[in-house]
Amino acid sequence: LPILKQQTITAHIAELRRQMKKVLKTERFDHTLGVAYTAASLAFLYDVDLDQALTAGMLHDCAKYVEHKVETCKKFHIPVTEAEEKEPSLLHAKLGAYLAEHQYHVQDPEVLNAIRYHTTGHPNMTLLEKIIFVADYIEPNRKMLPHLSEIRKMAYRDLNEAIVHILQDTLAYLDQSSKIKDPETQRTLQYYLSVQSN
Repeated sequence: LPILKQQTITAHIAELRRQMKKVLKTERFDHTLGVAYTAASLAFLYDVDLDQALTAGMLHDCAKYVEHKVETCKKFHIPVTEAEEKEPSLLHAKLGAYLAEHQYHVQDPEVLNAIRYHTTGHPNMTLLEKIIFVADYIEPNRKMLPHLSEIRKMAYRDLNEAIVHILQDTLAYLDQSSKIKDPETQRTLQYYLSVQSN
């Protein structure tokens, strides 16, 4: 039975991989593979379901190249915030969760939420959500960001600590580049700072 389950997982993930190769640019596809396999390694460590981690990792950016994201979200009755109206690229996560469910037939709400929150995080994330959020930042194809090597080590020691540092660096980068910040990112940071101080 375990062997059959593993074959099923492999076939399922291989199919998602084929589909992502069709819809993503080469660099984004490489990033997606990096996220999926980084998520798998973190799933081994933190005892999270491997299929969930690989599925969420493979699909986390499936909406990256959807055109007219604001209009598409409105068409599918996906709420759009003021920040997302101004910076439509922020919508790829929640639109990705919608496509994962309706186009790629993912029914698992944990996987869908891991995709939905992989850019901002949210207070009190599940282990799977934390893993996809962190894997997206630390995967091997990421260009070298400040503190990245330390955060990579941290992720295998304490996910909450890694999340705090990722959020702090992300917000600092957005400040420096005058890019729109999603308020959920700030809320998530405040939550995990309070978790650390308790």
